[in-house]
Amino acid sequence: MLIILVLIGVSLIVAIFMWTIYNGLVTAKNIVDEAYSGIDVQLKKRFELIPNLIEAVKGYNSHEADLLEQILKQRITEGDILKIADNDNSITNSLKQFRINVEAYPDLKANTQFLKLMDNLSIVENELAMSRRYFNGATRDYNIKIEVFPTVLVANKFGFKKNPLYVLRGAEETELPLIDLK
Repeated sequence: MLIILVLIGVSLIVAIFMWTIYNGLVTAKNIVDEAYSGIDVQLKKRFELIPNLIEAVKGYNSHEADLLEQILKQRITEGDILKIADNDNSITNSLKQFRINVEAYPDLKANTQFLKLMDNLSIVENELAMSRRYFNGATRDYNIKIEVFPTVLVANKFGFKKNPLYVLRGAEETELPLIDLK
């Protein structure tokens, strides 16, 4: 009888242990998903600003408007995180080039509507950088959780997989994404 009670007690402890670890893994995975949705929100905000920039630039130079329209066509909203990050990197670099090109148009730089749009774009770019850092921190924590003992045993049993980080190739997070026009 005592052996049965000990076996039941040990089984109960193991079940509670696995339940706790599993719930911690699910929580960490949900935090990663929520962090990714933050990136998605900022990418959508950036793309909502671009048509307004196109209209503001059209009167000054069609080349710059064409560049912004090409940026809009580059947008990828589906796929794995690495594909979206590469697309984001390409668009960020194109926007940097646009900001540099705008330096040649003093009248455009004096346009208050354009300046307000560029300020909003700078804010969105900074929030996007913060969202990337938050996602990478959440992903790092999740990846550590699924790789350390004894959590790795539960993670492998229930199919938790390592997530890639959101990396902008060729760009550093410490760089300001855009040049200040003021």
